[in-house]
Amino acid sequence: MRVRLLNATDDPEELICRGARNDYMSDWVGDRDFADVMDGVEGDDVEAQKANFLAKLLKRGHYGPFEHPSATFAIEGMSRSCMAQLTRHRHASFDVQSMRYVAFDDVDPADVEDGEMVVTPPSATDPDWIGRNQKNSDVDEETVEQREDVFQRSVRQSVEDYQELLELGMPPEDARFVLPIGTEVNVVVTLNPRSLMHIADMRAAADAQWEIRDLTEQLLDLAADWCPHTFDYYEAEMKHRKNRLAP
Repeated sequence: MRVRLLNATDDPEELICRGARNDYMSDWVGDRDFADVMDGVEGDDVEAQKANFLAKLLKRGHYGPFEHPSATFAIEGMSRSCMAQLTRHRHASFDVQSMRYVAFDDVDPADVEDGEMVVTPPSATDPDWIGRNQKNSDVDEETVEQREDVFQRSVRQSVEDYQELLELGMPPEDARFVLPIGTEVNVVVTLNPRSLMHIADMRAAADAQWEIRDLTEQLLDLAADWCPHTFDYYEAEMKHRKNRLAP
């Protein structure tokens, strides 16, 4: 899976601060430069003031101002299973690669066994992998080889059947019914910092499924460059605490 930042609000943390400072100012923030807006906030310079003020907002649970900026991410190669988890979250906008208009008729089913088109879960190849609700964590190499064989055989057969249905004239929107839930999909998602922190609360947790955890960590890495003070504080003080940042 790959994640790339497509576009984002410039100076997002300045925007957050302006929104929050508006709540306590008699003057209109639209007429004042940022240094004036931050006057009275602790810090030796504007960057320190931003860091202190953003931390104060997060500590107090004043999350509304974190909804003003937004960032748009392109996600390549997530499974339909992972997508179903991500799209459950509110306050996010999605565009999803269509399997009605995009047909996978040129994929070689032999390549599917090697990981093309369908995401291979770690438990199919790693004897040391332990997943949630796993009935038996004590497996040997032979058992894992059998798992891998069954998995590869199943996904290849699904793709072969899908392509055969296309050749028989079935529309892609119907032929796709035989494809596995692990089929890869590309997604574009737009989030604000508050919604991303909430998703991280739920999906970066140790009890979350491995693929959505990987996606969330990649989103957080990109967000840390975009909103450094916000996500530095989140990482140090809030992550894995189930903060329930959603309204």
